[in-house]
Amino acid sequence: MTADTVFNITCLIAAVGWIIILFVSPFWMGYDKFLIGVIIALLALTYSWLNFANFDPEILKKFSTLDGIGELFQNKFVLTAAWVHFLAFDLLAAVWMKNNSIKHGIGHLMLIPAFVFTCMLGPLGFLIYLLTRFIKSKSYFAANFS
Repeated sequence: MTADTVFNITCLIAAVGWIIILFVSPFWMGYDKFLIGVIIALLALTYSWLNFANFDPEILKKFSTLDGIGELFQNKFVLTAAWVHFLAFDLLAAVWMKNNSIKHGIGHLMLIPAFVFTCMLGPLGFLIYLLTRFIKSKSYFAANFS
């Protein structure tokens, strides 16, 4: 299987996850179990396979410099692994935001901008969620991470 094929399959899997979080989660109580137990687990499994299949002890030396990281990403399988890492963690952040928003009384529609930005720009979407929650709850640290 080529790196391009793995990239396309994992993007499709992640897209299913985003469709669920955006459109199905308001109506399905078990969305988070499915997303974590199936979608994110598949992405994590693929990420692990890509890393183990392409592991070289010399890789560890390259993590200490930006040039080394750039050199690592010359390998399309390592680059794909990095992309799958983003896909998995962005979805995991979205699941956390959705569950946390319920605890803070934030309606699903208010989450849409945070979800869109999380899907496209990860941490910026998370920041948007934190700002939304602060505006809604008037407390930044109240039950912040539970």
